[in-house]
Amino acid sequence: MIPKLALEQAAEWFLQVENFDSSLILENRLAAVMTGKVAIGQLSAGIAPFIEQLAAPAATPGGGSAAAAAGAMAAGLAGMVASMSRGKKAYLQYESQLSEAIARLTPLRQELTSAIDADAESYKDVMKAYKAAKEASDPGEENRAINATLRQATSVPLGVAEKAAEVARIANQLRPITNPNMDSDLTTAIALAGAALEGALANVTINLSSINPKSIEICLPEDQVFVSQTQKRVAVLKGQA
Repeated sequence: MIPKLALEQAAEWFLQVENFDSSLILENRLAAVMTGKVAIGQLSAGIAPFIEQLAAPAATPGGGSAAAAAGAMAAGLAGMVASMSRGKKAYLQYESQLSEAIARLTPLRQELTSAIDADAESYKDVMKAYKAAKEASDPGEENRAINATLRQATSVPLGVAEKAAEVARIANQLRPITNPNMDSDLTTAIALAGAALEGALANVTINLSSINPKSIEICLPEDQVFVSQTQKRVAVLKGQA
């Protein structure tokens, strides 16, 4: 038994298949089409449903999901630029750096894409916890349950922010070792990564501020530790924004 992702990354790293992308694998493409994750036809058909959901008068998907989507697009663009330069005669001296960038951007793109749904689901869990708290007989227990969902709702955008910051770093590193005619693509990738970072941090801040135990009796040590550690990680990321 071997993970499918390991085989896909092996094709990129060891075989160095030019312009490789996991979506080019026939089984992956068929699975995506069958599950509705890939639209056939115009490019806008693929993203239009998500944009419509963002515009709908509902709490989810919201800014956190949009930030994750921006980060995923940034990783996709940067990966495309690296793939278009790798294997070309003019950039053979950068083959190793380009392969490393592609190998890292691929899982980043996939993880950021997964975070689109994860962010929406974590918010729904928070709302369920608040609703349950209204009918609870033990306020302390319910407050701890709320804080548990808030920690998850904070962790998702925090992960998005950290991944977006990494995408931006990689995209900047690609500038001097890729085709200058694709510089506008890297500029767009960096801008999208920056938006993802800023938006995700905003979600982290608002969720973190809600983790506020009502009394010392129901204040769990993990809440205090989580808030402290998260604030430190946020401070580092704000220095990169």
